[in-house]
Amino acid sequence: MLLTLVAEIVGTIGGFGSSVFFVPMGNFFFDFHFVLGLTALFHLFSNVSKIVLFKKGLDKKLLINIGVPSVIFVIIGGYMTKIVDSFILEIVLALFLVGLSLLFLVKKDLVINPNRKNAITGGVLSGFSAGLLGTGGAIRGLTMAAFNLEKSVFIATSAFIDFFIDFTRTFVYFNNGYIQKEHLIYLPFLLVIGISGTYLGKRILHFIEQDKFKTISLLLILLIGVVTLVNVLVKTN
Repeated sequence: MLLTLVAEIVGTIGGFGSSVFFVPMGNFFFDFHFVLGLTALFHLFSNVSKIVLFKKGLDKKLLINIGVPSVIFVIIGGYMTKIVDSFILEIVLALFLVGLSLLFLVKKDLVINPNRKNAITGGVLSGFSAGLLGTGGAIRGLTMAAFNLEKSVFIATSAFIDFFIDFTRTFVYFNNGYIQKEHLIYLPFLLVIGISGTYLGKRILHFIEQDKFKTISLLLILLIGVVTLVNVLVKTN
């Protein structure tokens, strides 16, 4: 629960979303499919909190261009988790975290042209990875960063898109059998953590330079990715 709170605070400030931390950390305690179900439920609470706290900043055009393809492809990614072995998914998740963090750390000036085509492409990739691996916020964050949005607009729009993604994949994961009765005991805690973590993240956001914090966040993602990869490999031996 403490790690979940940290993931929510860091995810809010860094702009990557809590799932990029929550999913790999959850894998140390639970089965990968169980974590996917738990992540979808947790993110519903988390994103409702962000919508309430940052709702004035919504960019409706980006919501449509990124959100619609994200929702469509999160369904495809979610159903693919039933086909692909969970061991392979954990390996892919670890490599995804390591590769993405290294890309952002090395290519700090990486820029995507702010056009409709790239917005849709970013929505497709973020939705698919959210359904398949449980996290797609970093890809969506890179896409949205191209549009040079003010912080509150960035977080609000991302939260609305994320909400629709999580709402959709909750049904997919439930149909896959990933959300079960044992999840229900965590719901009250996840609700409180989602609200309090987002609130604390918003407060801290006023006192910290976002660029510096993103570097710290990326280093944490890199570390989590490496530890996840080692953990998966150790479990196989």
